[in-house]
Amino acid sequence: MPGIASTAPLLALTRVSKAFRLYASPADRLREALLRRACHRDHQALDGVSLEVRPGDAVGVIGRNGAGKSTLLKLVTGVLLPDAGTIRYAGRVTGLLELGTGFDPNLSGRDNIDVNARLLGMGAAEVRRKLDAIIAFSELGPFIDAPVRTYSSGMTMRLGFAIAIHADPDCFVVDEALSVGDARFQQKCIARIREFREQGGGILFVSHDVNAVKLVCNRAVVLEGGRLLFDGPPEQAVSRYFRLIAGVPAGMQRSMREGDGDGDYGQRRTRIVAAALHDGQGRETRKFVCGDAVSLRLAVASDDDVALNVGFLLRDRFGQDIFGTNTGLLGHRVGFSRGTVSECCFDFPVRLAPGSYSVTLAVHSELTHLHNCQHWLDNALEFEVSAFGTCAFAGVCELPVSFSATPQRARAGADADKEIPFAS
Repeated sequence: MPGIASTAPLLALTRVSKAFRLYASPADRLREALLRRACHRDHQALDGVSLEVRPGDAVGVIGRNGAGKSTLLKLVTGVLLPDAGTIRYAGRVTGLLELGTGFDPNLSGRDNIDVNARLLGMGAAEVRRKLDAIIAFSELGPFIDAPVRTYSSGMTMRLGFAIAIHADPDCFVVDEALSVGDARFQQKCIARIREFREQGGGILFVSHDVNAVKLVCNRAVVLEGGRLLFDGPPEQAVSRYFRLIAGVPAGMQRSMREGDGDGDYGQRRTRIVAAALHDGQGRETRKFVCGDAVSLRLAVASDDDVALNVGFLLRDRFGQDIFGTNTGLLGHRVGFSRGTVSECCFDFPVRLAPGSYSVTLAVHSELTHLHNCQHWLDNALEFEVSAFGTCAFAGVCELPVSFSATPQRARAGADADKEIPFAS
């Protein structure tokens, strides 16, 4: 359990920088040493980054490949030292970084628990006390005495996560290693991370899974070119990140609504100028019952003669992506004419559980908005599903389900249960 009760930062980075020397070949490194002449180029992996993680904080870190995320984690966990700036800690910081870090592949999983736990600052008595709990959480009981070299990447991740989370850190650092586990164990890890945060622990969470960032984190930062580009609410951070990977320069952002910020961007040669939701009778509304027919109507203006894709994305009140599609995925491209406004309409049943939802809209040339994004409009509309329809269900969405059963057959002896019960 986290042991820091104050609101002082568990982890504080102040103007941290880190640069690496890059050599074109190993010979250049030797040439530089012998001739005392620079044969390298400097790469600024981090440049003046400042951020804090306080008790109860879960701070997501997102950014494109090469943005500086891995360098940041290695600095925080002490694998690297900063060239400039300071990193301050309050309490124990443990991390789950690259798979297999700190593991000896020739030792068993049990022996690696002892070695890796010691590296994380646990004493011998603490390791003995928590050994059974670590093995139980990792679910590697039948394989715990096998050499780690025989483990799959998912099994290695299970063992690493189980050790790190049982080290009772005050601040827990985790990166993309979670992505290699199976879905059930990933859910188990996410649940444990959320529980850890609720108990007052701090989390630094690096992931390309923006849904996981929005689910786990109360803040998120965006790194770009080694610099901190944004620090704030996860949804806004994700919007900024999407704008980056779509390759939209800042000058192409021109918000059509005050306060939209990074959620309204694109080249805007073709753009969404109006949007509305209608029910099955054609009436504009924002309130539906699960199963109701919905028409999403868009007005799209264009300055070009062009064929593009138009799409929408539904999110729940937590910002999780529920469903999205576009005309390209549906097998269509929409032709637009210069100087005109076209009406586009998507019709679908709103088979969603009661709750609040938002609609994000997009116009782009390819199957995703990451290439030639004309217009991306986050949370353009909001609507509410107020009640279940004909049948209640658990979860987020309703699926068409039918059920049948066959009469019982007489059992034919003691081994009847071993017979395959389905006809071919």
